Amino acid sequence: QVRLVEYGGDVVQPGGSLRLSCLARGRMLSSFVSWTMSWHRQAPGKERELVAQSRPGGSTNYEDSVKGRFTISKDNTRKTMCLQMNHLKPEDTAVYYCNRKFGDIDDWGQGTQVTVSS
Repeated sequence: QVRLVEYGGDVVQPGGSLRLSCLARGRMLSSFVSWTMSWHRQAPGKERELVAQSRPGGSTNYEDSVKGRFTISKDNTRKTMCLQMNHLKPEDTAVYYCNRKFGDIDDWGQGTQVTVSS
């Protein structure tokens, strides 16, 4: 069984940066390289949305509002995924969730709060 643990959420001023990390723990981690991993976020009163995704082979995609500001990366050796967030805006405030997909497996982390406020 795999558990995803997110780190790095914080309160930051507009224009600031944060780096979120998602660590995979548990068994069957040898298949990590084959996982599609992504970051999602959910703001109060809104639906959860995809922010960034990293597929096996290295291709990535981003939600339009974060393109050029956020960068997703995946470390297959350390079994971690990160989201570097620069030039943060108040509208980036949300709980950020790590997700992994592998076959019909779909796992979520517990979420980490990001608040962008002056």
